[in-house]
Amino acid sequence: MRKAEYSKAEYIQIKPQKTDSKFNKTRLKNKLKSFFSNPLHLISIAAIVFLIYTILIPLYEMVSSTVTWSHDDLRAYSEAEPGKLTFEHWIHMTTSAISKNVFYQPILNSLNIAIWVSLLSAILGGALAWLVTRSDIPFKKSIAFMAIIPYMLPSWMKSMAWLVIFKNDRIGGSPGLIQSVFGVSPPDWMSYGLIPIVVVLVGHYFTFFYLLLAVALSSINSGLEETADILGARRGTILRKITFPLVLPAILSAFILTFSKSMGTFGPAAFLGLPIKYYTIATMLYSSIRSRMASQGYILSLVLILIAAITIYINQKAIGKRKGYTTVGGKDARKTLTPLGRWKMPVFTVVMLFMFAAGVFPLLMLFLQSFMLKEGVYSLSNFTTHFWTGASDPNIASGEVGVLMSNNIRMALKNSLFIAFGGAGLSAILGVTFGYIIAKGRRTFTGKLIEQLTFIPYLIPGIAFAAIYLSIFAKPGFLIPALYGTITIIILITVVKDLPFATRSGTSSVMQISGELEEAAKIQGASFFRRFIRIMLPLTRKGVISAFLLGFISAMKELDLIILLVTPKTGTLTTLTFQYAESGYQQFSNAITVIIIAIIIATYFIATKWGKADLTKGIGG
Repeated sequence: MRKAEYSKAEYIQIKPQKTDSKFNKTRLKNKLKSFFSNPLHLISIAAIVFLIYTILIPLYEMVSSTVTWSHDDLRAYSEAEPGKLTFEHWIHMTTSAISKNVFYQPILNSLNIAIWVSLLSAILGGALAWLVTRSDIPFKKSIAFMAIIPYMLPSWMKSMAWLVIFKNDRIGGSPGLIQSVFGVSPPDWMSYGLIPIVVVLVGHYFTFFYLLLAVALSSINSGLEETADILGARRGTILRKITFPLVLPAILSAFILTFSKSMGTFGPAAFLGLPIKYYTIATMLYSSIRSRMASQGYILSLVLILIAAITIYINQKAIGKRKGYTTVGGKDARKTLTPLGRWKMPVFTVVMLFMFAAGVFPLLMLFLQSFMLKEGVYSLSNFTTHFWTGASDPNIASGEVGVLMSNNIRMALKNSLFIAFGGAGLSAILGVTFGYIIAKGRRTFTGKLIEQLTFIPYLIPGIAFAAIYLSIFAKPGFLIPALYGTITIIILITVVKDLPFATRSGTSSVMQISGELEEAAKIQGASFFRRFIRIMLPLTRKGVISAFLLGFISAMKELDLIILLVTPKTGTLTTLTFQYAESGYQQFSNAITVIIIAIIIATYFIATKWGKADLTKGIGG
């Protein structure tokens, strides 16, 4: 039909449709232009891509490798076709003749360890937190400082100290302190296995309960408990009906943190379990990967992740169902302390002895052992400085030079410091950046997505996370070459593993900054990056330094996370310690451990003095 045949009314109706189409396209272009011109949106997209590539894709690749044939499977399975779908790995792990030894028993051992460690740590950490915050026990600042020392010490270091004391000559070869001095051989169950692993981990993880519960107890108005006391309630009733419900979220958070970390711990389980073939999921995973049975190791990793996810889910459900409590009344920050009376000094003595045993004594024992020419011989004639400054002697440790003279240890020290400073610095900066996105976009999809993605590494135990990275970065990927055998992969995994704590620290810091400051700078023409560098970073300095300190300490003492990823050229002080211990050169291992702890303590004091960081207000892995 020709244009002239349309009526005027019909033509008017058709013409606006074309105008509307052009208008919609223009509006869409303007929206896209506005979206991509906003630096916050661009940074959010970059953050999501980074998190997907470093967390979700490796996790997917690991899951995929458990249900497909690989070239390594050709050695054991004649029917294997690399790349083809199969459930044989899962069937073999769960139903074969070796399933009990390589799958079910390690899981049961890990669960047994995690449950006992969590329960005992809750009792000790909770009691200590109550004494420091709610009683009149003396020297509270000293107790608070000594309570964080176990956190700064690697858990595997305490395992080595345990062996120094309780090792027997039936399994350990050379006797420990008790057998050498008193002539009494400790039973095998005291030297190795479940009990020593639990004791060592409790002496490390009670700190989590102490730090979290101390903050929760300090925030409770003692007027609630006083009112209940005036009304005739007993002390047990007050604790059960008032105090316990108010600190339940902190208890559950600490329990989940301790449980998940105990499930995936490698160092103590390796030092104290492997000599008697007491396998956990972590040590069996390590053995599987080292034996080129990658699929078996990845299945164990997925089991670890699944157990951690289930515990987190149970924790969230428990907190979600609890009743809410609100204090109604005027402002009253009074804290009435419970008098200990005649038990004050005995309780204080017991607390200090426990702190000494958990933090100071293991370090002293390792330092002492590093000067002993022969293990188990406690005489002045047996003391030597060879393991620190000695030259090569074929009669001692196969000619190994002292740790201060060794080129290998210098290289490991360089690698450790580079990884610790680089990983901690990057994680702190990323933490405040992601925290900024989350704080500014609390109601947006990108803000919520980034918050959830940064939480995922919290679910994944260290050695399982290492297995994931080994599966994805051992070969070239999209735009990224193979990273295995480089320092880059170790720094990358350190950064990603620390993101949950760094991001939450950054979010908390950014949310305390008034938006008017940034708005004023924006009105004055300051660009986004100028506002971020000149306003956000200085005002979040304390949070950034705290996140850096936590990341540095974690990286310097890290063993579980990197044990599968290091090579001779990328070895660190911690992995070198493990290698010396495996080779039977315990004195070298002890000396290196002392160096690690000296670096951590020195860095902590510098950070607290210069950056005003305080570990009692934040914890990491």
